[in-house]
Amino acid sequence: MSLGLQEQLLAELDREMGATRRVLSRVPDASFDWTPHPRSRSLGGLATHVAELPGWIAHIIEEPSFDLACVPAAPRMDPDRAAVLARFEHEAARARRAVCAAVDTRLLETWSLLRDGRVLLTAPRIVAVRTEGLYHLVHHRGQLGVYLRLLGVPLPPVYGPTADEGRF
Repeated sequence: MSLGLQEQLLAELDREMGATRRVLSRVPDASFDWTPHPRSRSLGGLATHVAELPGWIAHIIEEPSFDLACVPAAPRMDPDRAAVLARFEHEAARARRAVCAAVDTRLLETWSLLRDGRVLLTAPRIVAVRTEGLYHLVHHRGQLGVYLRLLGVPLPPVYGPTADEGRF
């Protein structure tokens, strides 16, 4: 029996949300303002961005496009880990509801990313969910892992055991 697009996407979503939850749960409140470089986001800013990214998945499924001109100039930053986790849980649930409601034909419809009304990319929703949603989330979650490592915070398992768990 082969899985439909919705079932495949739901399995990927659930796996990535679990890994993301584990990483976000390690973000120390005392280091929210820390940044590894002057051009980098702060730990709290990056954690907030990671927490809000599942909402992009819902948007890609539910809306015909997204215009980057709508992104606020000043990135959002939650005040602490509890707020980041609350935002993440809200957005992850929103993404899961959207995937559960999407039929395969909806996932094959096109979606566009715009900047000031100019089309930057157009792709089937399933591709956009993966590239602009899930892979984007994985990218920033990886950055967050580097921040945590630099701060001496033990890393949780993401795709397998970590050296911090002593299983290597």
